[in-house]
Amino acid sequence: MTYAGLAVGAVAGALVVALVVARVRRLGRRWWAATALAAVVLVALTVVFDSLMIAADLFRYDDAALVDVRLWLTPVEDLAWPVVAALLLPALWALVGDDGRGEVDA
Repeated sequence: MTYAGLAVGAVAGALVVALVVARVRRLGRRWWAATALAAVVLVALTVVFDSLMIAADLFRYDDAALVDVRLWLTPVEDLAWPVVAALLLPALWALVGDDGRGEVDA
């Protein structure tokens, strides 16, 4: 399996979870905007810090398993993980957290 295949599967799974939770909890545009902003910030930080770590030769990728599209030195496949985090963490928080009634779901 390539890095891209794994990344697409992870993002697709996280997106399905986020869509289901948003529908069940009736989360609106404000929630999606906050989630998108978090994703943008996490992707930007990932590009910067992954590029610095790659430049410092802290780790390497198998070039045969990469799509060969890079932002600075960061392979585009690496950007899937901050997107997954930005989708899943707020969705899970909305699912198990405060629903606005002052009570926390157990």
